[in-house]
Amino acid sequence: MMRGLPNLITIGRLALVPLVIALIADGRWGWAFAAFLSAGVSDAIDGFLARRFDARSELGAYLDPIADKALLMSVFVTLGVVNVIASSLAILVVSRDLMILGAVVVAWLLDKRMEIKPHLVSKLNTTAQIAFCAAVLGMRALGRHFGAVETAAAYGVAALTLASAAVYLALWLRHMAE
Repeated sequence: MMRGLPNLITIGRLALVPLVIALIADGRWGWAFAAFLSAGVSDAIDGFLARRFDARSELGAYLDPIADKALLMSVFVTLGVVNVIASSLAILVVSRDLMILGAVVVAWLLDKRMEIKPHLVSKLNTTAQIAFCAAVLGMRALGRHFGAVETAAAYGVAALTLASAAVYLALWLRHMAE
């Protein structure tokens, strides 16, 4: 039972994605924030359980990043659509992930498979994106806006997203030239 529990938790996190999106779209900020935080906590729990009980699996290795990206990309897109954040930031975040996915697919099609390992800038980028989404949802839940701080945070997320995209593009180009 313990062996499959982390994957079940990850699947539950995937199931939270449409709920978070619907709550944002309805302007139910408190519930959206709570659901987003629940997804984050479940991510920590499934990772802990997988490591602690040696319950890592190939399925989990695929599902976990898919769940993370599905949540973040969906939240960014929805916040952009409801005009809470700049659409350009949502487009940038989604485009980076699609670029990485496209690069992996092209490498695979050309029989030059490559392993994607998170780099420091990518980890910082993901952390900044999660913190930004949590802060935006949390502030809206409290009925507050954090104005200039939110704008600065959005620029920081954009800069890290661009830096991360550049790192992965450089690695991919180097790999494809080998």
